[in-house]
Amino acid sequence: MTQSIKESAERLAGAVVDPHTGKTLAESGALRGVGADGNKVAVDIVLGYPARTWETTLAQQVRAALAADPAIAAVAVGVASRVHAHKVQNDLTPRPNVKNILAVASGKGGVGKSTTAANLALALAAEGAKVGLLDADIYGPSIPRMMGVSGKPDSKDGKTIEAKIAHGVQTMSIGFLIEEDTPMIWRGPMVTQALTQLLNDTNWVDLDYLVIDLPPGTGDIQLTLCQKVPVSGAIIVTTPQDIATLDARKALKMFEKVDVPVLGIVENMALHTCSNCGHTEHIFGAGGGAAMAVQYGVPLLGSLPLDIHIREQADGGAPTVVAQSDGAVAASYREIARKAAAHLALRARSKSIQFPKIVVQDT
Repeated sequence: MTQSIKESAERLAGAVVDPHTGKTLAESGALRGVGADGNKVAVDIVLGYPARTWETTLAQQVRAALAADPAIAAVAVGVASRVHAHKVQNDLTPRPNVKNILAVASGKGGVGKSTTAANLALALAAEGAKVGLLDADIYGPSIPRMMGVSGKPDSKDGKTIEAKIAHGVQTMSIGFLIEEDTPMIWRGPMVTQALTQLLNDTNWVDLDYLVIDLPPGTGDIQLTLCQKVPVSGAIIVTTPQDIATLDARKALKMFEKVDVPVLGIVENMALHTCSNCGHTEHIFGAGGGAAMAVQYGVPLLGSLPLDIHIREQADGGAPTVVAQSDGAVAASYREIARKAAAHLALRARSKSIQFPKIVVQDT
């Protein structure tokens, strides 16, 4: 009897679909174990992505699924998350203390990419991950203002620099090293060298994800990132407007050519609701991000509104995920972050092993 109850529980729990991956718990390998003691069942689930604010919902869904078997009298569901390092491009190896690097890109400026990158980093942290945020826009660094931090970073050992902690996220930007109104009048090689130094010389501490906010376009910085930086996945930000999706396609194809998986598309400024009359309209068109996702076979991670509060909160140094953590927009950012991390979790893990350095000395 106990065996049949266990088999029934495994079948019912394993068939629950994770909306973030689109796969069942059995297919994704998240169902780690089912135990039965008489008519009491215990289910152990381990997700490959952070989902702190969704774990209770998942547990409820599993309990509801097991209720289909009247022989099961009681159900205990344990849900946990474990983030692994995943395969990167061109046989590069993940950086020390950074499991996964996520590049946030767009083909053109003005689509809200930096705001999205900041909120995604904060959303991943809110879901329980250890997160860093690197501002790779050397010419126009905006992350310091958005994250509400400033001042020159410290160096404890004289060799590496310490990231600024902003809302629990380790943050680094060229903006910490220059005055806010100082222009960076540098040619391409100097810019790429600056990016490399910011990445390599920052003392990142045990990160699950390092989110890199790329400048718009497909130029020197993007090429350096794709060739020399071990990137686990990319996220493309666009608006529904045809011109925006046209350029976003170029960014997506760039990552494809260098074997960096595109985890999905974020459609920003998808609709606007008038604060006076409540009328809703698609100012930048409708469906552009969804059509692009279908065309290239990548997920549409989510759509975000054109909302004055998103802009005000970013300008004020407390992006929406922390400024209105219980609001609908913050919930959308968290869902997008979970989906992006979940699609990364489905990909192959990194097989690189950090061997100890062996030194032979005469004694």
